[in-house]
Parts: sequence; structure tokens; C-alpha cells
Amino acid sequence: MEGNCEEEQTAFEIGVVVPRRVLEKGDESCGCVEVLVDEFTKAGLKVDRVLGIQEEFIKLAAPVETLGRAAAELQLKKRTHIGMDLPFEWDQAEAFVRQPDGSLFSWCERFDCYRHIIYGVVNKSDSTITLKFECKEFQWESGESLLQMLELMGFVKEVFPLHDEIKRKQLLRSWALNCWDFTRQPIDEIYAYFGTKIATYFAFLGMFTRWILFPAVFGVTLQFVDFGSMQLLVLPAFFISTISWAVLFFQFWKRKNSALLARWQISSPVAGGPGYRFSGMEWSSLQSPVELVKKWGSDRIKEKEVFQREEWVGRLMRFRNDAFIILSIICLQLPFELAYAHLYEVIRSDLMKFGLTVVYLFAIQYFNRIGGKISVRLIKCENNESREYGADSLIYKVFGLYFMQSYIGIFYHALLHRNFLTLRRVLIQRLIVSEVLENLMENSVPFLKYSYKKYRAIRKKRKREKGSSTGKTQFIYRVEKEYLKPSYSASVGEELEDGLFDDFLELALQFGMIMMFACAFPPAFAFAALNNIAEIRTDALKLLAMFKRPTPRAAATIGAWLNIFQFLIGMSICTNCVLLVCLYDQEGKWKIEPGLAAILVMEHVLLLIKYVFSRIIPEEPAWVRADRMNATQAQDMCSKQLLRSISGNEKFFACLEKIE
Repeated sequence: MEGNCEEEQTAFEIGVVVPRRVLEKGDESCGCVEVLVDEFTKAGLKVDRVLGIQEEFIKLAAPVETLGRAAAELQLKKRTHIGMDLPFEWDQAEAFVRQPDGSLFSWCERFDCYRHIIYGVVNKSDSTITLKFECKEFQWESGESLLQMLELMGFVKEVFPLHDEIKRKQLLRSWALNCWDFTRQPIDEIYAYFGTKIATYFAFLGMFTRWILFPAVFGVTLQFVDFGSMQLLVLPAFFISTISWAVLFFQFWKRKNSALLARWQISSPVAGGPGYRFSGMEWSSLQSPVELVKKWGSDRIKEKEVFQREEWVGRLMRFRNDAFIILSIICLQLPFELAYAHLYEVIRSDLMKFGLTVVYLFAIQYFNRIGGKISVRLIKCENNESREYGADSLIYKVFGLYFMQSYIGIFYHALLHRNFLTLRRVLIQRLIVSEVLENLMENSVPFLKYSYKKYRAIRKKRKREKGSSTGKTQFIYRVEKEYLKPSYSASVGEELEDGLFDDFLELALQFGMIMMFACAFPPAFAFAALNNIAEIRTDALKLLAMFKRPTPRAAATIGAWLNIFQFLIGMSICTNCVLLVCLYDQEGKWKIEPGLAAILVMEHVLLLIKYVFSRIIPEEPAWVRADRMNATQAQDMCSKQLLRSISGNEKFFACLEKIE
């Protein structure tokens, strides 16, 4: 087992990009790269240098012993065989539970260890070391991190995770290109390769796609079966079933999520980890408790006041920023969206409607980018505890922009004009045309970016050689191809979020559309099911073939998105009740008749059902609770032994004092 683990760990997993040498390798001006390689080797890493067409690449791999000693220095907590999480010790490695794939460390843990090793290379001498590269000189100060200094000076262009070609091809065959299993996915293999956050997203998407098949079949039946005079009774039944389905789904998702955490030896949802700061980005506005105590002193009363002040100042700043975003949406975006919806309603020409839609889409993209940049700047002023909390704050703010953009026009057609024909047409456009185009853009744009970067690199090489090369220029090294691929980043607020933001946003907007207007267009669930089946494969292909290997994220839940889905369920209860009222009271008299009164009562009953289901279904399976109880008992036993040893030592020292 140990030998197999070491073979897995020695694959090259990190790439460092430095400028390509112009002079010969033996020249003294190449000392900067040579020192970097030499220091990495001294740190226990395996190094391979690759000379690409435009840049030079340093590939890094770490034996399991090197990673183990780094994990021990980091005091990385891992699950032991008795169920407790303890700081890792390399000499006691057999006491710790291995990952589902048999390896000692997960990808998130290995990534943190790599970061600790490569950024932990410092100048241990008392004097400054001068590093040279061609005509440039770099001063490496005493105690300074070598890699961080070279990044700040612009010498190291990028540090990024590398794809493991063997595992990547295995996932392509068993996951991305496996079209026979519509919703089944190798979640443990995805977790081992991409990390916790991405595996959690695909587990959620797969479960959501399986569960949505029930309302999809129900909705298609309503569309093609004529119930005659019973139609107004069938629609409320469909509405009640979809709300119950949604509430049950999210309760059972919480159970599945807790089971995944237990299987991956993760004790609790992680708010943020060291892996977030791989790019060197730190949050200057964040202060740890230790820093606060150093700043304000060690007095207990003053310390309490400091923490209370920091807590409430952070809350007030978040409230101020949220209020600013909400007012901006109401004052700026709402009139714009209503104007577009009104013009779309009154214009008769299909060509003019198409032109209006094109102008609207370009304008709204620009508006969203501005809103995202403003949100990021506001979040940097907040006193968030970690980057993950900052990312959640960004999600709430940006979702408000997209919520207004996606639904205000539909509300306009449904509530003000009561034009159900136009409403169904808009829903079909959003569910079919928009999502198909989004899937095409998600996969085509990264390929176009990659192709353009390859073209620029080849063109620069030919200019540098001034036509001396007559053959066809090709990229023969895989690491250079990966470097040219775009990063898996968010379209809005990429400083805080990665590409999962766009994937979750697309899923949340789809969920809101099919739920809030379920009574107006029941077959929408079938369109969503087909789209999600395709989304699983396209997202997998995108991650494995179109992008660089993403930086692993330690967060193990869907975070703020769960609250957004719960908010959309509550909105769905209100909007569908209004739609049923519009269908029942077609004359618009709004009289409290038995049917209308029943709909209003049903709204309150559904809200009660939502509350009851969320309470009677436990969020954790029984075996997960049992494991946690066993870990608690083991911890109590260790605590009692520690107390007995402390008590014994006290008695021993007391006896010594009496003898003296």
C-alpha cells in the first residue's frame, strides 16, 4: 500500500512558469532559474525543467514523505482510526485513515502541502543574495520567501496545478464521455482529482437531475392529457407536489452532503482554507484573533470589547453594502428591466423584437460586470472572517442583479398583463434557447481563447527567429498546452470565486424559473431535466479538457446557494398562488369566493408544510451521527486520561516538595 501511495504522489502536480532563456544554459545569467530549481530540490521535491516555445516551465512532484513532513509542519488535522481528528505526524502515519482511493492525502491536502513547501523556501543566510537572469538582477533578502519575491518582481509568471494525464483520461472515459449512465458519476474519483468543492457541486447536480424526473413526468402528463373541467383542480395538485418535492429534495440533499463529508473524512463544513491563497492574494482587511490581541493587548475585558466591536462593525458594514446594492437594483436596474419588458410587449415586428433583445443582452452583460466589480470593492471593505465568507457575500449581491434581470420581465407578463401565452413563450425561450446557447458558449469560448493564445505564441516565436524556421511549429509539451488554457474563473468577481459561481448561478436561475412559474408551464421541468443531463457531461468535459486544472477549494457544502434555493422555494409558493388566482379570477374582480379563498389558504398550508418537512427529516443519517458520537466518546476518554496524568504529576511534585 505504501509503495502504491508513493507512486501516485510522485506524479508532477504543480507547474511554475518563468521566462524562456535566450542565452546558453551554461551562462551565469541563468542563475535565477538555477537557484530556484536547486532550492526546490533541497526541499525534497522532484523537479523537471521544460523549455517551451515561449516560456520555460518547472514541473514539481513530491514524494509522500516530503508531503508528510510538510503536513506535520502545518499541523494538518486528519481523521484517525478511532474517529478523532488529530494533527498529522509523519512518524505515526499508520494511525490516520486513508482516502477512498487509498492515498494518504487528499488533493486539497496535497495542494496545501505543496504551497507550504514552495513558498517556504526562504533565504536562511544573514546576507542578501543577488540573483541574475540575463540583464536583470533580483535581491533576495534574508528571511524572504524566494518564490513570493520572484512573483512580485514579475519573474515567476504563474504557479498552477497540472493535470495528471493518466487520471484525466480515466475520468474522460468513465465520466465525461460516458453517455449511457445519465446521472451516475464517479464522485469519489472526482473528489480525489478535483477536490471537495467541485465534487460537491457534481454530487448536487446529479442528485437534482435524478429527483427532477418526477415533476418532469407529471408536467408532461399535464401538457398532453386533457383533464377538461378538472384542469383547475389538477394544477393546484401539481403545484403542491412540486413544492413538497423541492422541500424534500433539499432535506435529503443535506443528508447526502453530510454522508459525503463523513466518507471523505471531513469533520464539518470548512469555511475556507490555505488553498484559497495559492495565488498570493491575501485579505488585508482580515485580522485573526491573535493579531487583534497583539494590537489591543492581553487584557481580558479589553479583548472582549475588541471582538464585540469587530463583530458589530463587520455586520454594520455588510448591512450598509447590502442596502446600497438593493437600492441600486431598485433605482437603476428595475426601470431598465421594466422598460425592456414593456417595449417587448408593445412591439409587433419580430425583427424589431430580435434587435431589441440583442441590444438588451449586450447592455445587461455590461451592467452585470459593473455590478460585480462594485460588489467586490464593497466586500473588501467588509470584515469577513475568511475568503469563503467573502465569496458568500458576493453570491448574495450578484444574485440580486441576476434575479432582477431574469425574472422581472416574466413577472411583468404574468402579473400586470396576465398574458399567459407570452409568458409561456418567454419561458420556452429562456429554458431552451438561452440554456443551449450558454452551454455552447461555455465550451466554445475556452477553446477559442486557447486557440488564440497558441496563435500568438507561434507568431511571437516566428518573429523572434525572423523566418529562420521553415517547418510547422507545434506545441510538443503537455505542460505548455495546459499553461495556454484559460483558468476556471468566474465571469463576475473572479478575485473571490472560481467557475463554480457561474455553474451554480445557472442552476439557481433555472430552478427559480421552473418553480416560480410551474403552474403556467408544467413541461418546464422536462426541459430542465434534459438540460441538466447534458450539463453534467459538458461541465465534466470543460473541466477535463478546456481549462487548467482548478485550484482545489476546501469548502465542502454548497454554501450560500442553499439559502438562495430556499428563498426561491418561498418565492415559488407566492408566485404560483398568484398565477392560480389569475387563472381562477379571469375577470380580474378579485372577489373572495370559495375557490380564491382556498388558494389563499393553500399558500399558508404550503408554508407550514415547508417548515414541518425541514424539521421532521433529520439532516444527518444515523450512521453519521453514530460516528460522531464515537469520536466524541474517544475524545472524552483522551481528555480524562490527560486530566489523570496532570493530577498525577501534581501529586508527584507535591511529594517532592515535602521530601525537600
